[in-house]
This record gives sequence, C-alpha cells and structure tokens, in this order.
Amino acid sequence: MEYLKWKLLPLNSRSECSLLPYNHYWIASKRVVTPEGVFSGAVEVKGGHIMSIIEGEDWHGNVRREQVVDFGEAVVMPGLVDAHAHLDDPGRTDWEGFSSGTKAAAAGGITTLIDMPLNNFPSTVSEETLKLKIDAADEKIYVDVGFWGGLVPGNAFNASTLEGLLNAGVLGLKSFMCPSGINDFPMTNASHIKAGLSVLGKYRRPLLVHSEIQQEPKTNSELEGDIGNPRSYLTYLKTRPSSWEEAAIRELLTVTMDTRAGGPASGAHLHVVHLSDASSSLDLIKKAKAGGDSITVETCPHYLAFSSEEIKDGDTRFKCAPPIRDAANREKLWEALMDGHIDMLSSDHSPTIPELKLLDDGDFLRAWGGISSLQLVLPVTWTYGRKYGVTLEHLALWWSERPAKLAGQDLKGSITVGKHADFVVWQPEIEFNLNDSYLIYHKHPSISAYMGKTLSGNVVATFVRGNLVYKGGKHAFAACGVPILAR
Repeated sequence: MEYLKWKLLPLNSRSECSLLPYNHYWIASKRVVTPEGVFSGAVEVKGGHIMSIIEGEDWHGNVRREQVVDFGEAVVMPGLVDAHAHLDDPGRTDWEGFSSGTKAAAAGGITTLIDMPLNNFPSTVSEETLKLKIDAADEKIYVDVGFWGGLVPGNAFNASTLEGLLNAGVLGLKSFMCPSGINDFPMTNASHIKAGLSVLGKYRRPLLVHSEIQQEPKTNSELEGDIGNPRSYLTYLKTRPSSWEEAAIRELLTVTMDTRAGGPASGAHLHVVHLSDASSSLDLIKKAKAGGDSITVETCPHYLAFSSEEIKDGDTRFKCAPPIRDAANREKLWEALMDGHIDMLSSDHSPTIPELKLLDDGDFLRAWGGISSLQLVLPVTWTYGRKYGVTLEHLALWWSERPAKLAGQDLKGSITVGKHADFVVWQPEIEFNLNDSYLIYHKHPSISAYMGKTLSGNVVATFVRGNLVYKGGKHAFAACGVPILAR
C-alpha cells in the first residue's frame, strides 16, 4: 500500500482535470463529516463517486493496493453548494466571470455553484439566453455550475416561454419584488409569481424571490427628499427599512398557499433569498411553514458577521440589499439559524468593478450594492459562528445538504455512498489575515467587506467529482467543472 505524502504529483492518465492522477483512491481523516456524524475513517473514491465509507481504524486492513491520501487532523466535509451567486457571465466579465468566480469557489471549498440569472447580459429569461450562458461557461468552470432562470413580467404569463426555459435545463426561477438595478430584469408582483409557481409545480422546481417591496415615504423629510448624509451608512439603512421585507413576504404568502398539497401549484416551492429582517418577516415565514406552505428561507454570512453600528462612514463595501441591520437583529438571525427557522446559507456573491462601488466618494446612496465573498464563506461562517455553538454538522447542513436539496441535486450535499465525490478539506483551527498578500481569486478582491479581517478555517483542498481541483494555492490545469442542467 502506498500512502501519498501531501504533495502535487505529476499528471499522467488522470488528465489535466485533477492535481491527483488517480481514478481510484481513498481519502482518510480523523474528522470525516457525514450525515451520521463526525468520525475518524476513510472514504473510497472511484470514477468520481463515493464507493464506500469505513469508520474507525479498520480501513487500514480494507485498503489494498489503491492510493491513500491521509489528511490527518484536517476536516473532510461535503463540498459546499452555493445556491446564490452572481458570476456576471456573459456580458459583464469585467465584474467577475466564470473563470475567476469558479476559481474563487474552488479555493473556498465550494464544489457546486448555482448562478443567478441577472447581472450577466443579457439576463437569463429565455431558452436562447440560457444557451448564451451555457456557451460562455464552456471550458471555464473549475467547479460544477447550475443555472437559475429569471421570472420577469415579460415571461410570467407566457407558459410556453417558461416551459422552454425549464425544459432547457434551468434548475428553477428567480424573481425580484423591487427594482433589481438591472434594466432587462424588471420586478414582479404577486400575480406574476402566482403564474410562475403554477408552471413550476409541473416541474417540481423552486422559485427564489428577492423579497422587498418599496414603500411610500411616510415622513415630511422623506417626502421632501431630505434623507441625510449619503456617506453615512445609517442614511442608506433608513432608505430600506425592514418593513420592505415584511411587505414583500406578506404579499408572497397570499400565493404560497397554492404550493400546499393538493393546491394549484402543488409541487412548486418558494424560497426567500437573503433574509435580513429577523423579526416580523421571519415570523410570517414561520407561520406559513406551520400552515403547510412549501417555503424555505436563507440568510447570508454578511448578515451574521456584521452590524450597522460598526460600518464606518463612506465604506461602501458593506452596501447590499436588503441591508445589514443592527446588532440586535444579527443576534436574532443567529438564534433563528440555530433553531432551524432559517433553513440554509448562501453567499449572494454580487461583485462589480471597483469604480461602481464609489470607494473614493463613499456615497452609499449611489454605490453599487453587493457583497463580494465567494471564496470566504466557509471561514466566515465558522469564525463568527463558533460563539453561538456552530458545529461541523451545522456547516454541512446549511452549506451542503439543504442547498443541494433546494437545487434538486440528489447526488450532492453529503458524504454518502453513491454520491459525487465532492469534498472540502480544511483546518478549522488555522487563522489567517485577509490582507493584500492573501491570495484571493475574486476578480476584484479590494471591494470585499471582509478585507482586513482575521478569519479561522484554512481550506487545504477541494475535490469535485473525484478531481482534485484545488490544493494550497494551485488549481488544476484545466477547468473541468460540469454544467448542471435539469432534465
């Protein structure tokens, strides 16, 4: 038996897709995270799938001449599934792009990304525009990538257009209940959403909704346009109060009843993205779940890591929508996540070019909104979550199992026999500083709100379908990720 010391080996018949030139091998660790718990053991990989799992030290006697990679104390966990990211390709590759975005994903332990239908150009709202995106991804993705389609007023009442988009392979649809900031992705209302859910029910796929509805000004100063200093984060926060989220979710719940068993949209599912308000908005979602509506909700690491009180004047890196709220709200988000009322996490990686963040002007009202975070979500969740009792099993649930289920990916999301050999190997105890010398693969690292922070959780290696696609600052030579299309 040959134990492999942890080093890069010369490529041979394994091809340029992997830094590890074997089709059949074992991964061993003192901490393997499975649905049954965390244990010392080994996982057998063959042909890109998990063939067997052995707990304890018995694996030494079961492994014969196959290759073994022993990671020792490093954690072996299912690869992360990020169901909410904007890679901006095609059309805005100066913002991100499939190549840089999936390199960042691999370096952060993300093995599957589901790309949003907007911020690329044109937006993905038809079979034809989906084909443009699939073509753009060809030979550029280092991890597996699926695609959400867009639900917009132009296709919501056209069942044949939506069916064409779904038949072409999108994993579900996404809509906005407020202006998206993208001209070819206008906002929807409850009527559009009801129509979309009716079509989605036939395919048993989800609708993801940005849940904010713009409210009318209530005070004289708002009516007169006197909203305060645009460099103050609190000025921006006042322009998007939690009542926007509450109003949107209240309207959504007038149609989510259709998703109940036997309802006109039975089989469809509604997913509220990037929840920021942990009070009335979350209470409405909890009530809908209790009533039998098919509905889930996510939040994002930036809402769990930051609070409005700590955002300095002019630091537009922190602008996003819905906005980061106060520390008391952050505590409630953690409580809801730990109690299971928030189902999962996603990055909502939404980069742009530095010029649009207006970092020099510091104008929160005019700067592009979006947090750049794709490579960092695992250490961020771990670093800020440990004091709340977050465990390795929590991370696997929130970042792998449940996002995979939302996206309909039965072969992903856990270390289970028969599933894809998608793993992240990482060291929870290792700290690192996010400074200019730290290697970040986002196209524009300087716009990330996490720069300057100290995080815990160093990603050692990432495997996608058995291919070692990332190890310690090196990626596989070829981008061999697979486009995921629903069938």
